[in-house]
Amino acid sequence: MAAKSDGAPVALRNEIPPDCPSRLDPRPPQRRPAEQRYSLPDCCWTLCALLVFFSDGASDLWLAADYYLRRYYWCFALTLVFVIVPSVVVQVLSFRWFAYDFSETVESGTAAAAVVAASGAEESDFSTKDSGERERGAGRTTAAGVLPGPGTGGGARGCCRVFMWLFQAIIHIFQLAQVWRYVHALYLGVQSRWHRDPERRHYYWRMMFESADISMLRLLESFLKSAPQLVLQLSIMIQARQVLPLQGLSASASLISLAWMISSYQKVLRDSRDDKLPMTYKAVIVQILWHLFTIGARTLAFALFASVFQLYFGIFIVAHWCIMTFWIIQGETDFCMSKWEEIIYNMMVGIVYVFCWFSVREGRTRCRMLIYSLTVFIENVALTTAWYLYRGPHTSDFYAVIMVCVVASSYALGTFFMFVYYCLLHPDGPVSGWGYIVEKEVPVESLASPASSHPPDLVSSPPRTLQRTKGSDREQGPGADGDVFQVRPPRGAQAPVTHLTPRTEGPVIRIDLPRKKYPAWDAHFIDRRLRKTILVLESAAPVTPRIQYRCLGTPKEVMEYETTV
Repeated sequence: MAAKSDGAPVALRNEIPPDCPSRLDPRPPQRRPAEQRYSLPDCCWTLCALLVFFSDGASDLWLAADYYLRRYYWCFALTLVFVIVPSVVVQVLSFRWFAYDFSETVESGTAAAAVVAASGAEESDFSTKDSGERERGAGRTTAAGVLPGPGTGGGARGCCRVFMWLFQAIIHIFQLAQVWRYVHALYLGVQSRWHRDPERRHYYWRMMFESADISMLRLLESFLKSAPQLVLQLSIMIQARQVLPLQGLSASASLISLAWMISSYQKVLRDSRDDKLPMTYKAVIVQILWHLFTIGARTLAFALFASVFQLYFGIFIVAHWCIMTFWIIQGETDFCMSKWEEIIYNMMVGIVYVFCWFSVREGRTRCRMLIYSLTVFIENVALTTAWYLYRGPHTSDFYAVIMVCVVASSYALGTFFMFVYYCLLHPDGPVSGWGYIVEKEVPVESLASPASSHPPDLVSSPPRTLQRTKGSDREQGPGADGDVFQVRPPRGAQAPVTHLTPRTEGPVIRIDLPRKKYPAWDAHFIDRRLRKTILVLESAAPVTPRIQYRCLGTPKEVMEYETTV
């Protein structure tokens, strides 16, 4: 018996077939806001992100020039390497994404079929297998070859395309891809405020896609550039036993950039998923403070140890990275669309785990966080103790004690803000205890509210959880032989309408993949072919298109599906 839950429509709805069993979660169900809109705090957040980006990059380049003028050539070379190499890697990845997004090649014909369905078909159905390699459904045969080829549109269109390619090439050559994407996201957000549906809906989701891209790029850049830069500058300051103003500025900017990007990434990820509640800016600020102090303590312990044991420090970093990467791989993460991309992603998360905690899998998160926090605490104590015992003769006891106290107090403050976040400001509500028992875990079911004012055929975003009904509240529907889950309506509410069927009119994108579990991105955020199809539907469809993921409800179905894939 399918359970129904309330919720308001959003631009992209992820529908899961009604025969999927619901997932049991002891926490109470929570609702997502009725409608997402771009707000003034969102605009201010983007502007602050731009400020953080410029301050981090400019302070590093300024410090590198200062090292060169002082004839500290080794410091100059290392500082410049940690600026240029990560930036080039990010620019190449960003330009690769742009080249695919801007290409007019319709490889699978899905977009063409989508346009036909949105504009003329009253009830259409499209499917994508392995990220859009094939499509089926109503209007499939008539859709082939509808979209014009790249050569149509006249000379003006060709000139615009050449100008855009040239403009993007210049942007990426000058290492400004992040700036352009931030400005573009800001523009799309403002446009979504100025327009009404369906234009507002289209601009908003283009903004969400752009925000997802910039979050991934900046997170990658932060841990390839800011993290090693922070350790390098702290090591130089400890060895020289003095702090230059530019060194302090560069280290502070790198530390803020790291903490900012981890928190920003988590916020955008939650905003992108309709099965998770969004993170408030108050929670984001507390999370920034959490990562600011824990990463500060971690990098200071690294710098202290590296100032005495350079070789052993390198061995320690490589060993820790290998252990963390193996730990992540054995957890069987599901972030990317291919095996090799998943391996590369796990290796990158291993770099993040060298410095701070980063959730990569749902379920027993607090247990894994406790293990990681204890490991980091022991490592910080060991590294700081080793430096204190084997420090040079020029380091006074007073200075050494101050350094040890700074490491300890910074880590304690970070742990305090972590508890504040989880106990008071977590989007899912206050967290009590270090774990809970889940009797069984099955895919989330598509739900609709019994007390909702929306029409019965409107499929809404699925809530995060359901509660098991007990005793007299348990009912058995016709043909159901398992547990029954339901959301109890508040007092005075109308009785739930039974046997509500999902809306069937309008275009449907069927994705023949199970929906990725949080904290992974949905497939239509990381697979750019699906993204292009969705944007075509958003702009052309008179009604909001629906996204339907494959439901794997039974072990037999899972085994059969894995065999076919």
